[in-house]
Amino acid sequence: MMQRVLVLSFLFLTLLVVGRDITPLVYAQATPEQIKSQMAERSNQIKDLEAEIASFQKQLNTLAGQKQTLQSAIKTLDISRSQLQAQINLTEKKISAANLKLEQLGFEIMDKEEVIELDRKTLAKSIRTMSTAGDVSLIEQLFAADTLSEAWEAADQMSALNQALRTNMSVLAEAKDDLKDQEQEVNATQQELIGLRTTLTTEKKGLDINRQEQQKLLAQTQSKESEYQALIALKQQQRKQFEAELSALEDSLNVAVDSSRIPSAGSGILRWPFSDAFMQTCKGKAGALGNSFCITQYFGTTAFSTQNPQVYNGGGHNAVDFGVPIGTPVQAALAGTVLDTGNTDAIPGCYSFGKWVVVKHANGLATLYAHLSNIQVSPGQAVSTGSVVGYSGMTGYATGPHLHFGVYASQGIQIMTLAAYRGATTPCANAKKPVAPKEAYLNPMSYL
Repeated sequence: MMQRVLVLSFLFLTLLVVGRDITPLVYAQATPEQIKSQMAERSNQIKDLEAEIASFQKQLNTLAGQKQTLQSAIKTLDISRSQLQAQINLTEKKISAANLKLEQLGFEIMDKEEVIELDRKTLAKSIRTMSTAGDVSLIEQLFAADTLSEAWEAADQMSALNQALRTNMSVLAEAKDDLKDQEQEVNATQQELIGLRTTLTTEKKGLDINRQEQQKLLAQTQSKESEYQALIALKQQQRKQFEAELSALEDSLNVAVDSSRIPSAGSGILRWPFSDAFMQTCKGKAGALGNSFCITQYFGTTAFSTQNPQVYNGGGHNAVDFGVPIGTPVQAALAGTVLDTGNTDAIPGCYSFGKWVVVKHANGLATLYAHLSNIQVSPGQAVSTGSVVGYSGMTGYATGPHLHFGVYASQGIQIMTLAAYRGATTPCANAKKPVAPKEAYLNPMSYL
């Protein structure tokens, strides 16, 4: 009985802690058959929501191929927000399904405890019977019998008792193993619920950011197409000035990069900076983008970068751009420490990285996450692989929502201002940002 009480107490605490803020579960009001029916219903609802999310993704793919206007930008935000809401609904249904699974396991555990208790009683009875019979030896029983048939019957009874004892011990051991498996399943479902609750919080945060960015865009452009196009043109002009200053700085940095301290190129060293669920949606963009990773711009354009894909040493794009809706959670590609964070938009007229985060990793690499709408980490903070460092956006120089994902040889990256190093006078001169010699820029695709 003590083991049964402990198991049921564990299950109750699991539901109490993990199911907080979710509709309370009442065992007395649901039978195992009803729970199975509810689980089937949740499964169908999950399939419907997944289809709805895929439909929104198709609409976003269509918009991505059209000329960018204020109207298309607002429509993209609206559809992205609807997709985020559908994703939130999907996560909530998964939470509900997991709670139903816990209910089902609760019934199974109670049934198994009853079987164990019955087997214990049967086993105890068998042992008592054998103990009583054991006071009289088999030979004594045979000589005490009045007839030969009675003697054989006494022998058969003793054999039957021995067999019953062995059978009951085997059944009891099997029942205990089954109970242990069910307890492990309860623990796994509990961990799944904890993860889903974290995901739900992240998704709701992304939804709020999406609304804020739409309001900000409308305020900047005063809801006029001409203002929107003027804003894009200004960003492009300021970006060219910044790139010229940055390139001059990179060329003059006297930082030697030891290639032996850089990991050899190989897929899987870094993970994609988004959740697995999001990366699955990118497959729907393969036709429009020519890849199934949501990449809108690859790394480098020079002959050198083509011949040496793991190293950047010339003109071209020094990172990989992912076209993602505003408010998409951006995840650390590898465990490490936040080297620094910043916001170049804090300097008027500086259209650069916008809000950015740099994470330094133990294997000689550092990763940059730029154009974020929101930063979720602080300098010096330890982050694990897959933890959220921020949310995607279009801050800084960005004519559309995307993530600028850069990879560096960590020995070469520095956080500084252009003014401090070269006395630059462009609008970005006093904006803090990551810089590195060109040989320290690495091709992200060599490590993802």
